[in-house]
Amino acid sequence: MIQELHDIQAAAGATFAELTTKEIVPVSFGNDAEAIAATKQGAALYDRTHWGRIQISDSDRLRFLHNQSTNNFNILKPGQGCDTVFVTSTARTIDLATAYATEDAVLLLVSANRRRQLLELLDRYIFPMDRVELTDLTDTTVAFSFLGPESTQLLEKIGVTELENQPYATHKLIKFAGMEVRVAVGSGLVTPGYTLIAPASDAANLWKELVKAGAVPMGDRVWEQLRIEQGRPAPDFELTDDYNPLEARLLHTITYDKGCYIGQETIARLNTYKGVKQELWGVQLSGAVEPGTAVTIGEEKVGKLTSFTETESGFFGLAYIRTKAGGEGLKVQVGSVSGEVVNVPFLSS
Repeated sequence: MIQELHDIQAAAGATFAELTTKEIVPVSFGNDAEAIAATKQGAALYDRTHWGRIQISDSDRLRFLHNQSTNNFNILKPGQGCDTVFVTSTARTIDLATAYATEDAVLLLVSANRRRQLLELLDRYIFPMDRVELTDLTDTTVAFSFLGPESTQLLEKIGVTELENQPYATHKLIKFAGMEVRVAVGSGLVTPGYTLIAPASDAANLWKELVKAGAVPMGDRVWEQLRIEQGRPAPDFELTDDYNPLEARLLHTITYDKGCYIGQETIARLNTYKGVKQELWGVQLSGAVEPGTAVTIGEEKVGKLTSFTETESGFFGLAYIRTKAGGEGLKVQVGSVSGEVVNVPFLSS
């Protein structure tokens, strides 16, 4: 079923790569500049099928997830959703996920390289008395996002009008061209857009219909560039055992008064005593530099570059910078390259 989707994408010029997690992703459609332009003036279509989709069902599902991550699940009603961070017992970041509450389940959209870890983690915390069931839907579903100012008009073309101006992660199950598709507000980035989740059997047909409606196919390489430019932290780069959600500036995912959850004590203490020693920022760079390179001021190390990309307007990276060193406007050295610390929209939202 997914092969049929890949065949259609290949016919449209897609080149593919295998991730370390073995998923095959379209890296580029040979139209990177056009795809970037579509995110600013039209609507670009990104295949997120390699991301994980985990379903949590049964009557204790909200309470269970409430106890496992940083956001407040107990207030979620069917049709609502939120971003949340899964952390270790010492509040180190595992993954930034998006949750969609339905009538009888919660669907988590998680990073490809954290799906198995999260399945194992969640399974470990299900106790015999818990009425919770975990199901990995990754292989039986697909996920696409479209991004850009004309995303709402594109949705209207396929007959969806109810989600315009709705809060982030609001979602609805719709019938479209004989397919059942869950459509959610939000593209995964700051760029306005929507995310669609559907059965894998409909993958090829859904992709064709969205392209026919005017969406410009966009590969993983452009997504990665936009992710870094906008400041969305990613596992293995910004979300690792070295950092917590406050340092990653994922403040919109944290509910401080929700009670006990894994990592809660550490997060509460850091917040109460202003104990955040470093924070994630964007860095405008004068040249190319490898992630992992130290950020310095004079002889003093003040941080580390975690991601790097080249954009139409120059070189750009994400870096953790020591709080005492400063923030926006700070002039730094990253290896042999000069840089200036800047704010990024994902971490300002």
